[in-house]
Amino acid sequence: MSTDIEGIWDLTIVTPLGRVRPVVELRRRDGVLVGAAHGAGEDLPLNDITLDGDRLSWKQSITRPMRLDLAFAVTVDGDTLTGTSKAGRLPSSKVTGRRRPDDATVPGESAR
Repeated sequence: MSTDIEGIWDLTIVTPLGRVRPVVELRRRDGVLVGAAHGAGEDLPLNDITLDGDRLSWKQSITRPMRLDLAFAVTVDGDTLTGTSKAGRLPSSKVTGRRRPDDATVPGESAR
């Protein structure tokens, strides 16, 4: 059985440089899970999104505060998620998140 993952998620990533709070949006388009991350002045596509039971993983590339390729691996439990983000040889960073209510929108966007 597949976990319901769609929605807007407020994440907190604890990095060596401090806490980062991106917003991740996940949707199904034509049966395929797609997503984007918003934060630090960037809107970035999520790549290689995989949902296996309650385990979700994806990759994304950022340019702020520095250029990094990130790999996320989280476990979803209802409206919360926990896991890690990894950037190359750097230590893993702790990731937590909470799904917004259905009527919430991404900052700067109108309701769909």
